[in-house]
Amino acid sequence: MSNEEVILTKEGLAKLQAELDDLKYVKRKELAARIKLAISYGDLKENSEYHSAKNDQSFMETRIIVLEKMLNKARVVETGGLDASKVQVGAVVVVNDVELSEQMEYQIVGPAEADVLDNKISYESPLGKGLIGKQIGDVVSISAPMGIVKYEVLEIKPA
Repeated sequence: MSNEEVILTKEGLAKLQAELDDLKYVKRKELAARIKLAISYGDLKENSEYHSAKNDQSFMETRIIVLEKMLNKARVVETGGLDASKVQVGAVVVVNDVELSEQMEYQIVGPAEADVLDNKISYESPLGKGLIGKQIGDVVSISAPMGIVKYEVLEIKPA
């Protein structure tokens, strides 16, 4: 992880903090119990339950470290009082796919909380980069695997 700040919305910060708390205060205890039970089975060299639990512990501890670093470098973007005249991190943007005449709504967020299934796209993604700084009525051309896709900005609103 780089030394750059991690841009988050209040919602994204809360979600990462909740995940960290769950890992540290709930999952660690559950995993410790799994390891203790696996040790009780005897011979650790051929104890698959023990090795699986230790592997899970390693992944969990790594995730805890990553989350702590992210939260220490977090800069929270206020979404309530955003200037709705241009697209910026934290804004919700309604765009129209010019070719398909299909409307989509995305929130522009930092990479740490991007989730396409939840319509949250990173400002570092091709579409996010293309939309940042645009205004209502602007058309952006985004290079995609299927070719150039044009989107018209229809609406910009705070999250």
